[in-house]
Amino acid sequence: TFGVNIEGYESENVFFPGKQSAYVYNTLSDFYADARGYVNACGTGVPTTACSTYAASPAGIGPRRFQVRYTNIPGQEKPIQPLEVNFMGAYVQDEWRVGRGLTVTGGVRVDVVSFGNTAEENAQVNGYTFRDENGAAVQYNTAKLPDATPLVSPRVGFNYDLRGNGQTIVRGGTGIFTGRPAYVWISNQIGNNGILTGFIQDDGAGGSELTNRPFNPNTETYKPTTVTGAPAASYELALTDKNFKFPQVWRSNLAVDHRFESGWLVTTEFLWGRDMNGVYYINANLPANDAAFAGPDQRPRWVSDKCPTVSGTQTNRINCNITSAIVLKNQNVGETYNASVSLERSFRNGFYTKGALAYGTATNTVDAGSIAFGSWNNNQHPGDPNNPGVGNAAGFQGRRAFLVSSYTRDWFGWGNTTVSAFLENFTFGTSSYVFGGDLNGDGGTSNDLIYVPRDQSEMNFAPITGATPFTAAQQAAAWDAYINQDPHLRTRRGQYALRGGLVLPNVTRMDLSVAQDLSKMFAGKKNSLQVRLDILNFTNMINSDWGLSQSVVNNSPLVPRAFQTTGTVGGVPCTTAAPCNGPADASGRAIYTMRVVNGQLLNRTFQKNAGTGDVWRMQLGLRYTFN
Repeated sequence: TFGVNIEGYESENVFFPGKQSAYVYNTLSDFYADARGYVNACGTGVPTTACSTYAASPAGIGPRRFQVRYTNIPGQEKPIQPLEVNFMGAYVQDEWRVGRGLTVTGGVRVDVVSFGNTAEENAQVNGYTFRDENGAAVQYNTAKLPDATPLVSPRVGFNYDLRGNGQTIVRGGTGIFTGRPAYVWISNQIGNNGILTGFIQDDGAGGSELTNRPFNPNTETYKPTTVTGAPAASYELALTDKNFKFPQVWRSNLAVDHRFESGWLVTTEFLWGRDMNGVYYINANLPANDAAFAGPDQRPRWVSDKCPTVSGTQTNRINCNITSAIVLKNQNVGETYNASVSLERSFRNGFYTKGALAYGTATNTVDAGSIAFGSWNNNQHPGDPNNPGVGNAAGFQGRRAFLVSSYTRDWFGWGNTTVSAFLENFTFGTSSYVFGGDLNGDGGTSNDLIYVPRDQSEMNFAPITGATPFTAAQQAAAWDAYINQDPHLRTRRGQYALRGGLVLPNVTRMDLSVAQDLSKMFAGKKNSLQVRLDILNFTNMINSDWGLSQSVVNNSPLVPRAFQTTGTVGGVPCTTAAPCNGPADASGRAIYTMRVVNGQLLNRTFQKNAGTGDVWRMQLGLRYTFN
């Protein structure tokens, strides 16, 4: 067997987030105060002269992060990202009978993906130097898309009838498989090159407020008044490593099917997979860390202010006018395992049943999404975001068991009646424990995995003040109790929490279905009308406490202590441009507070969900079949 596949693909993507401006505040009260500042300066009845001079929050409070994206080409209505792709593949496969009962199948497939020259070249970037994950100096070209590299996929499989009577079959195989490329990964580069759009991101020094970026409902306020098509004054980059290849997976399986004389069929199977050209991202504009925490949690920190902005200073950039330079790369570290056993039988009286047990795991470096920066920024890690390490992947299966049964009989003489039920117990997913803010200054506010202390002596809580105060000792006791009741944290004392390490509780649900066929001969052919009633999550219909999934109450149980922008610390004045304290104490140890939920310190991991999948649903369907 052989074949050829030739495919052309074109798209015009428009990805323009932040066009309306984005303001991120430390607290809701900060937003209210900042918004009132605008109303008081520019609201109805206020002299226009007051509004024209409104450039700084009169309350001295602003967002901790401001972002806006703007079109950078004169007259451009929207930043279209044109993508042209040619996808060609060819395969050959053959089958051999090797002796009695043994069949071997082998083949190879070759795929080639090539891109049209639709990416803009930013000559400014060509002269910049960046830093890779190993600390080496690197350079990139925004117009350089991946080369047309052949992706070779050989595979071989076998099927062996052990006794020649079909009673016991041993089967398996191994090979490399190439899936359809995710072209959006490449269109990110076409859109984020500093020519098509500009992007401004200002962060308050050390998480403090940006008083020179006060809230303004006019979305054009902070955009440049004139653009020329030359490289924007500030922009983000999405780039591709020169050696990048689209992902492949090396997959192997081994299975045994055995049919007993009684009619029961039992199947056992093991599957293993490993990433070939797996995907991961780095921010090549992130400098090397210039500090580290002291104490038990010694993760790296980024603390030095390097780049001037409207707010004063901005950390974490090698090239100050580039907010980030996210590079798409390959890494071969992801693996999957799955083991299963099933038992099934069809009975002569119309009854059928099948049951199965399975357990599976999946690990990788990152679960890549459609946005380059989001894939890097939101990837949880214990230290260096450019070397995040391996954790549980989004495809982690965990434990699964199911039982399906059906009974079919023509009770009334006009068509079959079928009653079936599907009972399943499955792992609902995973979650990661992270700090509720940017602990180490790498720019990500939800990506720092927490360190799990061995005991209370390794904890370092700051007191919580305000309407619901808690002392450091109260928080330490609550955190120790929380760790002991949590299924993941209590196994990680003295270590970092794992990405995807918290496995959500299994869910047990049953669906019930009743179908009635109405059959009649018409013009010598059988015509059928089927009326079908499905009750989804029938378990919840029986008992409102059954069939419910659970989620994490809050996966950010620890909040880094905020920077202090007023008063003094050790006789040194604290200002917005030079804040004091922050997420480290005087000795350099990470310091934080515990999450308060409904006026109480967080005390439990899980809560019951109330989504559409957690309640029972009923649907009625009609199907007409004619032949």
